[in-house]
Amino acid sequence: MRVAIAEDSALLRAGMARLLADEGIEVVASLGDVANVLEVVRETRPRVVIMDVRMPPTHTDEGIRAAVEIQRLDDGPAVLLLSQYVEHSYAQKLVCNARGGTGYLLKQRIGDFAEFLAALQRVGNGETVLDPDLFQQFIGSPREKRAAELLTPREHQVLELMSTGLTNMGIVNRLNISERAVEKHVTAILGKLRIPNSGESHRRVLAVLDYLRGIDRLTVDESR
Repeated sequence: MRVAIAEDSALLRAGMARLLADEGIEVVASLGDVANVLEVVRETRPRVVIMDVRMPPTHTDEGIRAAVEIQRLDDGPAVLLLSQYVEHSYAQKLVCNARGGTGYLLKQRIGDFAEFLAALQRVGNGETVLDPDLFQQFIGSPREKRAAELLTPREHQVLELMSTGLTNMGIVNRLNISERAVEKHVTAILGKLRIPNSGESHRRVLAVLDYLRGIDRLTVDESR
């Protein structure tokens, strides 16, 4: 796998590059800002771009804006965003613009390098990966409680497992129920949350994100 890294912390950037190289992953570019990231991506053609959300000069949303531009490239690479904090709006924007592999992880995941490497491989293979804390930090909030009214307790369990990236078979093994039951629960969740057809992987992630946001459209009177 060929990857490019865009991270303003020189120490973290060098550390990631070294760890990835030890795993046989070629780091084709290492950038401290996003000024020339599109040009570099076109020249080096990495399979995945690993990018910090907050980059110079303002350290606000330069990374997410650059990621969206990368996603618009024809035959562009997958994008794995790293963030210091859970920011649902950034994850939503990244997934909604995705045409290939997409990931959004907290930087702390790099500390468990095996977990980080697994996420990188999945993103490189075209999957969508979200940090488990996107779900866990939302549990118990008023918005979560309102959104939860639409789902049964079992559907809530299935959705939480979906948020960690588990496949249907993974959910089968975790809940000890049939694959057919999981399929029915997933279909019901996607229907209740009104997730548009946009590819199975992205539909599952959009379901999680919409649920976490507790958006008003989820509380529309179902009798309509």
